[in-house]
Amino acid sequence: MSTELEAVGGQPVGISGDAVERQAEFAGKHRLGYPLLSDADGVVRAQFGVKQDMLGLTPTNRVTFVIDTDRRILAVVRSEFRMDSHADKAVEALRNRRSA
Repeated sequence: MSTELEAVGGQPVGISGDAVERQAEFAGKHRLGYPLLSDADGVVRAQFGVKQDMLGLTPTNRVTFVIDTDRRILAVVRSEFRMDSHADKAVEALRNRRSA
């Protein structure tokens, strides 16, 4: 999917509440091919209005923001279980931006 994102001008970046060390371990294990950033203090999550699951019903709160170079949010994708939908919808949003 990274190739498709690059073709439409996208650059994936992951961010989570995990510590930098855990992010590095995860990135090395899974060879994602894009940077992972740590938001251990939750500042970025709060700025984007992403709520943390305090009850532990879901392991993570997955939200994808497609942000244009002018910092406009083009799309927000929320899905805990359909990971492919995040990338597919990001590519679609970037394609629509190019044709607009």
